[in-house]
Amino acid sequence: MAAAAKSNTNWFAVGISIAVVVVLVALGALVVVLNNQASTPSTAPESSALVNEETGAISFGEGDTEVDVFVDFICPICSQFEDMHGETLQEAASNDEITLNIHPISILNRYSTTGEYSSLSAGAMYCVAEQAPDAALTFFNSLFENQPAENSAGLSVEELTALAEEAGAGAAAECIADGTYMDYSEAQADQHEIQGTPTLEIDGTRVEDAFTGPEITELMATLKG
Repeated sequence: MAAAAKSNTNWFAVGISIAVVVVLVALGALVVVLNNQASTPSTAPESSALVNEETGAISFGEGDTEVDVFVDFICPICSQFEDMHGETLQEAASNDEITLNIHPISILNRYSTTGEYSSLSAGAMYCVAEQAPDAALTFFNSLFENQPAENSAGLSVEELTALAEEAGAGAAAECIADGTYMDYSEAQADQHEIQGTPTLEIDGTRVEDAFTGPEITELMATLKG
C-alpha cells in the first residue's frame, strides 16, 4: 500500500510539473508574439514614387544635398521652422538644388485631447503622398497653415479629408478615414530616434540648432545666393 501511495504521489508530481512547463511555454510564446507585434511597424506606402519605404521620407527634388526634416503636425515650433525656412527649402527642391526629405512623425499625441492627432495627421500625410503625390506638398503646407493649438482635439478626420480635397487629394479620403498609416508614423519616430521636433539633418548629419545653427545658416545663404 505504501509503495502504491508513493507511486501515485510521484505521478501526481510529474503531472503538475508537466502542466507548469506547458503553461510557461505558452506564456513565453505569447510574450514573443506580443513583442514582435510591438516592434514590427505597419506597412509603408508602397505605390508612391515619393515615399522611401526604408527611411519613411517623402522626398521632393533630386539635388545632391540631402535635407531631412522630421516634423510633428501639432508642434508649434515645427510651424515656426516652416515659416522661417520652408519656402526656401521647397523652392530649392523644385529646382533640384537639394533633395528635401520630409518625415511626418508622431511623438506629441499627448498634446491633443483625443490622444491621437499627431498620428492621425502624420498618417494622413502618408495617405496623400501615396494616393495623390502631386498634391503632397500643398497638403503638407496646409497642415501647418491650419495647425490646431496644443491641448486641443486637433483636426478631425473630416477636416483633414477636406484639406486633402482642397489640395487635390480627394483620393486619399478612405486611407485617412481608415488611419492606414498612423502606426507607421509612430514607428518612424522610433526608427530615427527622434526625441523632439523639428529635427533637421543635412547630408545625414543631425543639426543641433535647426533654426540658426551654422549648418542651416550656411545652406540658406547658398540657396538664397
